[in-house]
Amino acid sequence: MKIIRRKSDLRAVTSAWRRSGETIGVVLTMGALHSGHLSLVGTARDRADRVIVTIFVNPRQFDNPEDLVNYPRTEESDAEKLAPFDVDILYVPNPEEIYPDGFATTITVSGVSGGLCGGTRPGHFDGVATVVTKLLLQTDADFTFFGEKDYQQLQVVRRLATDLDLNTEIVACPTVREEDGLAMSSRNLRLNPEARAAAPLIRRILTSTAVAIKNGTPVPEALATARQELTSVGINDIDYLELRSEPDLVPLEIADRPTRLFIAVWLDGVRLIDNLSITAARFTLLTDGQKSACA
Repeated sequence: MKIIRRKSDLRAVTSAWRRSGETIGVVLTMGALHSGHLSLVGTARDRADRVIVTIFVNPRQFDNPEDLVNYPRTEESDAEKLAPFDVDILYVPNPEEIYPDGFATTITVSGVSGGLCGGTRPGHFDGVATVVTKLLLQTDADFTFFGEKDYQQLQVVRRLATDLDLNTEIVACPTVREEDGLAMSSRNLRLNPEARAAAPLIRRILTSTAVAIKNGTPVPEALATARQELTSVGINDIDYLELRSEPDLVPLEIADRPTRLFIAVWLDGVRLIDNLSITAARFTLLTDGQKSACA
C-alpha cells in the first residue's frame, strides 16, 4: 500500500490505472478506522480493480472547534488496519491539497440537508459536500462507499453526485454495530466507561419506538415516550428524534410510506447519531453486527 499526500502524485498513479482499463473504488474517511470503515473497504475490494482509502479530517464540516481539536488522529494504526485488505493507496492529503491559498468555493446541497444534522450543525453539510466532491474528483473514483449510519450524509452525497454529473456511483452499505448494538463510530473512542455503558440504550429505545409506531401508536406519542425513556436513563441532551421519509427526508407524523427514525444525542461531550428504517407494511432491523450486500 502506497501512502500518498499530493494530488499530483495520486493522479500519476490513477492515470496509469485508467490506461489499463481498471476501475477505482474509494472509501472516504477521517481516520480512526473501525470495523465499519473496514467493511466498506472490503466491499470496495470486491467491487473495484483498485482501491483507495482517504484520510482527511475536514475542518469545514466541524461547527464546534473543540470537536475538531479532539477528533482522533491515528494514521499509523489506521495503515496497520488496512494492511490485510490489499488497499492500493492510502491518500492522506496535505491541507493545502484540499484548500489551497485563495480557496473560495463552497458546495451547498438544499433539500435533503435541511433539519436533522443540517439543522443542529450549521454549515456541516456544506463542508461535507465540498470535500467529498473534491476527493471524488482527485481520486477519479468509479465507486465510493458510504455507511447508512450517516443516512442524511448519504443522501446529500447522492444528490450532489447527480446534480453535478459526477462519474461516480454512490454505494450504500448497512450500519455496522458493536456487539451491544451501538453503531460504530470513531467518536466512540472518546466515551468514558459510564457513557459507553449507556450508549447502547440509544439503539434499544429507537427499536422499541419503531415497534410501537409499526403497531399503531401515533408518531407524536411514540416519540414523546422515547424522549422520556432516554431522559430516564440519563440521556438528557437530545439534538433530535424524528421520523422522516425515505429517501427525501421529509418530516412525517404518519408512517404511511417508507420511513426512517433518526436520533442524535450527546453523551460525555460526544455526539452520537443513529437511525432505523421502518415501512408501513414491514419492520426491518439488522441484527447487531450483521452485514449484508451493499446496494
